[in-house]
Amino acid sequence: MITEIRGSWSLVLGVSSGFGRATARALAERGGNIIGVHFDTSDGAEAAAKFADELRDLGVSGHFFNLNAASASTRSEVVSKAAELAGQQGVRIVLHSLAFGSLLPFVSASPEQGTIAPRQLAMTVDVMAHSLVYWTQDLVAAGLLPRGAKIYGMTSAGSTQVLDSYGAVSAAKAALEAHLRQLAVELAPRGVAVNALRAGTTLTPALEKIPGSAAYADACRARNPHGRLTEPEDVAEAIVLLSMSSSSWLTGNVIGVDGGELLTA
Repeated sequence: MITEIRGSWSLVLGVSSGFGRATARALAERGGNIIGVHFDTSDGAEAAAKFADELRDLGVSGHFFNLNAASASTRSEVVSKAAELAGQQGVRIVLHSLAFGSLLPFVSASPEQGTIAPRQLAMTVDVMAHSLVYWTQDLVAAGLLPRGAKIYGMTSAGSTQVLDSYGAVSAAKAALEAHLRQLAVELAPRGVAVNALRAGTTLTPALEKIPGSAAYADACRARNPHGRLTEPEDVAEAIVLLSMSSSSWLTGNVIGVDGGELLTA
């Protein structure tokens, strides 16, 4: 059955930039209410607050939390607030779009180059993969994932490909995809769909932090059949379209949103 976004509630983890920001705007433009979590300081926090105001100007409710999304205390606070806001309606859409981790290599190429430490590797996988499991557990325990709800996690081609200094993030993406498959099976009896979205190369703040990202982006743009890179709005549109169905039959997949980029890799 096709349903409306208007009046629903969405939880966006990583709402202040990239895919999270574009998705929050797309859902709000269709009348969806947004609960967003981000982790910013100074100018970033100010920009996020301004963005929340922009969403509310669209006539929807927008509640942002500038907190560490990987923290148990953050989950407790936000889930409690979500229960208060959404009530029995629950959360219709959950987007996990957290891009925070180490970009140090596993083995140094020179004595001057640092290598990743155990703490950094564990943190990267915890934030970018394990945290989705913990958020889902808390939402289920609070009765906030109704039948027809959708959970999305942002992955990348890096889950199976090797890029310089991307090892920790690659491991996190591979773990995230595994977690999403497991959750898809365990949540199927509840009628909740769980999928990974594999975005194409996108000029986000996270990409710009990767060494050599500019040259990599140029190569991806050149080989993409559409002649351009993926934009956050491409992913946001896919989320809106997939979320307009109340069916949970499309679940447990890695869905490419890349304009065919991976086909020509």
